Amino acid sequence: MTIENILEKLPRIEAGWVWLAGAGPGDPGLLSLLTLRGLQQADVVVYDALVNSEILDLAGEDAQLEFAGKRGGRPSLKQADISDRLVELARTGKKVLRLKGGDPFVFGRGGEEARHLVEANIPFRVIPGITAGIGGLAYAGIPVTDRHTNSAVTFLTGHGEDGGLSKDIDWDALAKSSPVIVVYMALSRVDLMCQQFLKSGRRPDEAVAIISKATTTEQRVLETTLAQAAEDVKKANLAAPAMIVLGENVKLRAGLDWYGAMTGKLLNADLSFIAGQGK
Repeated sequence: MTIENILEKLPRIEAGWVWLAGAGPGDPGLLSLLTLRGLQQADVVVYDALVNSEILDLAGEDAQLEFAGKRGGRPSLKQADISDRLVELARTGKKVLRLKGGDPFVFGRGGEEARHLVEANIPFRVIPGITAGIGGLAYAGIPVTDRHTNSAVTFLTGHGEDGGLSKDIDWDALAKSSPVIVVYMALSRVDLMCQQFLKSGRRPDEAVAIISKATTTEQRVLETTLAQAAEDVKKANLAAPAMIVLGENVKLRAGLDWYGAMTGKLLNADLSFIAGQGK
């Protein structure tokens, strides 16, 4: 069976419907078939700033592409205006694909947009995508979980509504309970984030990685420690979007950076630091 045959058997966007779809973290190869199907059939694609332009190139020839902004720290459309636009387009009978970076329900405000569609009686479908906290770490050679290091992981956003850190997080409890922490949208708040984790009891020498432009050809990964992260980020001049990961799993990258190995990096199979932590 060809890929065309498979796509033909998938659901179609109907007139007046909105598909809320995740475009993944950047690499077009990480798109789901349903999202690709939506791109091929949509009359209008309403996309966020983090959607790779190569993914937009997969849209149908007659598709109308509408930029909806939504990038931390930069001018963006108001969320209410975006939600209203989706309703407006659907009510004119358009087949609408709302395309978001990563997964629409992971720090993507997809839930807000879906609720707005429900209130307006607009039919919709949600298409999950690979979120950066999963795909980005995988491309950096950092397992989100490993039975030798952790059986829990926490995902959080580095943005609070007042410009600082989120105030609805119990930072002390988080620092004590989660062996691995993945922070989205944190590049501009690395200093605040590191200070908070140190204050809450994490070790200054704890392994930290900052992943910039994950899964793309411009991906960069900075390995550092919690005490040095803020200073090292400034020196490295990393670009957004980026995420931070704290925990022993970062050390696994020495032997698992397959993406780096493709360009000649030698991997280190010495994982003695996890000896005795699991069998």
